Amino acid sequence: MELKDFMDLDKLQKIQDDFSDATGLAAIAVGADGEYLTEGSNFTDFCMKYTRGSEEGNKRCIKCDNECSGTYFCHAGLMDFSVDIIVNDEKVGAIIGGQVLPAEPDEEKFRETAKELDIDPDAYINALRKVPISTESRIRAASGLLGMIVNQLVNLEYYKYQNAGRLETLQKEVGHSEDFIQTINNDTRSLKNIASKQKILALNASIEAARCGEAGAGFAVVAKSMQDLSSQSDVIYSDIERSVEEITNTFSTLSDLFS
Repeated sequence: MELKDFMDLDKLQKIQDDFSDATGLAAIAVGADGEYLTEGSNFTDFCMKYTRGSEEGNKRCIKCDNECSGTYFCHAGLMDFSVDIIVNDEKVGAIIGGQVLPAEPDEEKFRETAKELDIDPDAYINALRKVPISTESRIRAASGLLGMIVNQLVNLEYYKYQNAGRLETLQKEVGHSEDFIQTINNDTRSLKNIASKQKILALNASIEAARCGEAGAGFAVVAKSMQDLSSQSDVIYSDIERSVEEITNTFSTLSDLFS
């Protein structure tokens, strides 16, 4: 299962951008394979141009990416975060970022880091001064909130994706059932017409039997039985019609819900 198969990535991008604008933290979404799914929000030159731009710095960054999770301090002294995106107990991606300072930096330490990474110290410090500063508690709270929001959104999109096909199938089955009910209605009306004709036939037979006197006595019994059977059938067909009407109303309600 891949996140991009069911997720509206524009929605994810919007939440990510709004989060970065509100907190100053960088953020980007990746799939389970590490492929970037969104455009990076609020990425800093300090991290992307200088730290990751150096061979040694990039090695250290990759090591952090692979080994660190939650909210953590990166090798360069900034705070980063990595929050898994989980659907049905399966990791389908992550929202990662940070690139923010938890306090005013000790520039001399960062100059030493620049020398280790073979980066111009002055350029490195100039980029460092543009990095947002917050508190560790706020950074942890912000990353946790982003993870919760993204996971809720992704799971909602997955639910919609999973149930779209089921709802379509249910709609089709409701349509088939309505056709079947219409057939029952037509057949029941035909049977009621037959029962009505049987009543008339039985009545006529009773009249003729009465005219024949004793000779028609046996025929009169048969005619009476036909009349009773026709009456019973008429009651049964009326019950079927009422039941079918109730079922029809139920399916009509279901159709309105899915339309």
